Amino acid sequence: MAGTKQIQTLSVEASTEHLAEVRDFVAAHAENIGLNQKDISEIRLAVDEAYTNIIKHAYKNTPKEKVNIEIGSDSDHLWITLMDKGKSFDPSSYSEPDLMKRIKEKKRGGMGVYLIRKLMDQVQYNRKGHTNVIRMVKNL
Repeated sequence: MAGTKQIQTLSVEASTEHLAEVRDFVAAHAENIGLNQKDISEIRLAVDEAYTNIIKHAYKNTPKEKVNIEIGSDSDHLWITLMDKGKSFDPSSYSEPDLMKRIKEKKRGGMGVYLIRKLMDQVQYNRKGHTNVIRMVKNL
């Protein structure tokens, strides 16, 4: 596979009803390129968090809005790009959470950006016109 690129796309409504479809789409590509189950699970969780954040925060749980997902790979990297036209956000403004404090206070949620950063090797966000673009990269 050296030097070759494989790219697949999926467009779904921003709804938790499509979470399994999004997870399966990403996992199938990761399996096809021979990733191990640990890496596949980490990638699925990162995409799950990003997609859920789009639903909850960018679109404020508004059904019928679209999320476009592109997954690709070459001999060195696997990347996933999620694109939406919802409210913009800047993940660099989120600081790393105090995990011990969160455990003591029994806080739930709010860990998506942290998890994505920990599970993926690179995470980039930008806004192109009216489109949010988050790109997550896993080194192979």
